Amino acid sequence: MKKLAIIVCLGLFIASCGGSASDNGVAPATDNTTAAKTDQPSTTASGNPSYDPNRGEGKFTTVDVGEKLDATMASNGEKIYGVKCSSCHKLTDEKLVGPGWKDVTHRHSAPWIMNFITNTDAMLDKDPKAQAALEICLVRMPNQNLSDDDARALYEYMRKNDGVK
Repeated sequence: MKKLAIIVCLGLFIASCGGSASDNGVAPATDNTTAAKTDQPSTTASGNPSYDPNRGEGKFTTVDVGEKLDATMASNGEKIYGVKCSSCHKLTDEKLVGPGWKDVTHRHSAPWIMNFITNTDAMLDKDPKAQAALEICLVRMPNQNLSDDDARALYEYMRKNDGVK
């Protein structure tokens, strides 16, 4: 009898956890006479936000990168890599949790890398390159909350890893 009471209580609890009609995949009734909002971002056929690869999903549109490596900045980037990145990324082309970093500065532009480092969630949600990497790795990169200076130092370390002197 005790088991039956527990099962009934559990069933009632689960049933009471339901949300509104919109939470259950049912669209709420709308008034067809209202005009569509034009300030909403456009979406693709799948309902995802559209993406303009030239718009960028962060604040970096250009990154000042010299031809020579900034050794001090690269050294700082190496420390950041050791603390925040090395558990998921190898410096070779081998995938660990995330992709390997070998030639990453040749595969992606400096602004793209900087935006991905500092604005990970938006990039994974909207950027086709980031989404393609996610399909391969199957794990979203967590936002490491790096400052712009830390991200720039990390980028310089990536350049060092790619052979820039």
